[in-house]
Amino acid sequence: MGQGHSHYQEHHDNNGHVHGNNHGHAHHHHHGDSANLRTAFFLNLGFTVIEIIGAYLTNSVAILSDALHDLGDSIALGMAWGLENHAAREAPARYSYGYGRLSLLAAFINAAVLIAGGLLVLSEVIPRLLSPEATNAPGMILLALGGIAVNGAAVWRLQGGGTMNAKVAMWHLLEDVLGWVAVLIVGITLLFVELYILDSILSLLITLYILYKVLGHLKKTAELFLQAAPEGVDLSHLDQRLRNINDVEDSHHTHLWSLDGDHHVLSTHLVVSQTADQDEIREIKQRAREELDGLHLTHITIEIEYPGDCSMVENRM
Repeated sequence: MGQGHSHYQEHHDNNGHVHGNNHGHAHHHHHGDSANLRTAFFLNLGFTVIEIIGAYLTNSVAILSDALHDLGDSIALGMAWGLENHAAREAPARYSYGYGRLSLLAAFINAAVLIAGGLLVLSEVIPRLLSPEATNAPGMILLALGGIAVNGAAVWRLQGGGTMNAKVAMWHLLEDVLGWVAVLIVGITLLFVELYILDSILSLLITLYILYKVLGHLKKTAELFLQAAPEGVDLSHLDQRLRNINDVEDSHHTHLWSLDGDHHVLSTHLVVSQTADQDEIREIKQRAREELDGLHLTHITIEIEYPGDCSMVENRM
């Protein structure tokens, strides 16, 4: 999702309720990042096909593991490219929050592919640990050099990307470069020492690392779907800060959740004195917005109430 200038819009009804939105505006970054993501996607996908063929020809499960990693990256990059294009479009009225949550769907699909592939690779690796097979060291070295070159080129294209989408993709590809360096080291070692079990050990380490990272991302994605408060935000402390605003007697129904892990939504009810006039309410709202600065809020709803007004029932299903 792009980051640009934003402005706060609010309106209030006859009951003094206020609703606001911080609308982010994507600028020229979207076009450049979309083109770079497209290039990185085709580079990665093309080389993944070469890796799968190379893994068969060299009899290397380490190459197969890296092919799995790059397949996951290709899926992620393809989805990132598609999402970058969607992010630049205006969502129809029915999707009032836009298409940001498509990234969560993409994360689930990507995780499912990587977990299934990881289990498949482990089914090949474990027997090899017990009975190592010879691998083609020169072929491993050649593929490793190709992997470093292709992933390095993709990192170079995405370097300095303006959107979070492009930045995350760039760091993911940088991890791939380091993985190929490890394959290169093992390949060179096998030229001098016939320790073919090194190939299986490296494959096991790469696959376990992939599964560890994927399960961590899957947990975070599930938390976003369940509308958990963003990490690092103490909601009770935030609620107390709102209560400490001058002329605020109480606050309740304070909810904070995230659309996609980067853009957040907040709603709260602030109870003010029965005698508070419009100028005082306007000042309270301004102070509340200042307390909420730094939370990357895309949408804010602040409802002003007088004592005894709230008829909302808390849903704790």
